[in-house]
Amino acid sequence: MNRWTLGITTALALATAAQAQRTDVTIALQLEPPHLDPTSAAAGAIDSVLYANVFEGLTRFAPDGAVVPSLAESWDISDDGLTYTFHLHPGVTFHDGTAMDAGDVKFSLDRARAEDSVNAQKALFTDIAKVAATDPQTVTITLSRPNGALPFNLAWGDAVIVAPENIAEIKTAPIGTGPFVFDNWRQGDQITLTAYPDYWGTKPALTEATFKFISDPTAAFAAMMAHDIDAFAGFPAPENLPQFEADPRFQVLVGSTEGETILAMNNAQPPFDDIRVRQAVAHAINRQDVIDGAMFGLGTPIGTHFAPHNPDYVDLTAQSVYDPELSLRLLDEAGLADGFSTTLKLPPPSYARRGGEIIAAQLRAVGIRAEITNLEWAQWLEEVFRGRDFGLTIVSHTEPMDINIYARPDYYFQYDNPVFRDLMTTLDGTTDAAARSDLIRQAERIIADDYVNGYLFQLAFPTVADARLRGLWQDQPTQATDLTGVSWAE
Repeated sequence: MNRWTLGITTALALATAAQAQRTDVTIALQLEPPHLDPTSAAAGAIDSVLYANVFEGLTRFAPDGAVVPSLAESWDISDDGLTYTFHLHPGVTFHDGTAMDAGDVKFSLDRARAEDSVNAQKALFTDIAKVAATDPQTVTITLSRPNGALPFNLAWGDAVIVAPENIAEIKTAPIGTGPFVFDNWRQGDQITLTAYPDYWGTKPALTEATFKFISDPTAAFAAMMAHDIDAFAGFPAPENLPQFEADPRFQVLVGSTEGETILAMNNAQPPFDDIRVRQAVAHAINRQDVIDGAMFGLGTPIGTHFAPHNPDYVDLTAQSVYDPELSLRLLDEAGLADGFSTTLKLPPPSYARRGGEIIAAQLRAVGIRAEITNLEWAQWLEEVFRGRDFGLTIVSHTEPMDINIYARPDYYFQYDNPVFRDLMTTLDGTTDAAARSDLIRQAERIIADDYVNGYLFQLAFPTVADARLRGLWQDQPTQATDLTGVSWAE
């Protein structure tokens, strides 16, 4: 081997070694968080950056959706199901170096369930009667009634553990216990995290992670092709996936989500307070056209608010099959033979913007004139979610096992059914697995029978990434971009 060949070989070996030693990653997301406090907003974009990375709860969701220990290494349940005793991992510290103990857990849960709490999932904590710091490493939660779902509820991003000392700055400078420290937020552009050297658990392979926010599908494609980013979680242009699949530089992961994508109807606003009108809307929609036109075929049709991959799912799609003639008859019965006008307020995701155009055309064919308004997420949260100022909207509910939102009359679509609420109360107090399954299936049928919303499809989750990147979640059991197991191939 001559010197020239030896030099080239050595250079290539060094380049390969340097590549293998890479410990930073840049991941793009379509949505930027409105702020950085997962305990005071319904925006899943917050969890997409911070869940399991910066903040942790007593329990957490694993990539397959299982609930596993996190800050609590174990827990005991009393025979009557009313007392849960959580044993905390020793040696856990917040990113400012202060110890995380039972007092912080008590503060976090009491804050989440307080009368003046702004936690978007406050209902998760309804059955908690008392939280006590038994000793620095032990937390006792006493319930007002048995709730077999408590460990599941505590795995949500809304239940992460925070510290009272820095809670005032949490929206812009979050301090958690996770493997990554919040470093910087260049609003409108990116958030940077760095590895926490004193992390209590298994240290991540990455030392730095940058989350870039790219809302435009065309720009997403360009950034990925140019290698300006290493991965795009929730890639917003499914029409480009075949091109990435054919390119050996990339890998394409198509997973499932907990995202029931619905055409939500304001059940308290005329004419949607009439079940015949809601039923007419449901039968005016051709789900497959929406899936094909908005998602390029990615998505599973649903007929109720439940994930098809769950063993308790009941396929009720035939109950709201596309039937515009039936829609016209129902509108006539409701005294709306000439149709009516309403609003269709759409948040930024492409499933909503693209799907909204298709659905508006389908509704127009039966005389329902839906005026489209495109909103940014902050506007959508203010007008639709909090203000309930809408007729129709399209959104994907990505929270896991969230059929219980239909038991909240003050929730944004304002469905009020005492029978359903009683069913959810019974479910909460049931621990037997078979009995819980039966109750869940009953719940699915009730909301389908009431045509609460137009049930469209279960959101798919495509991720495009550098072919050398390992450990990204394929599915989304909760809205998260968990970096704890991500690394570069050697």
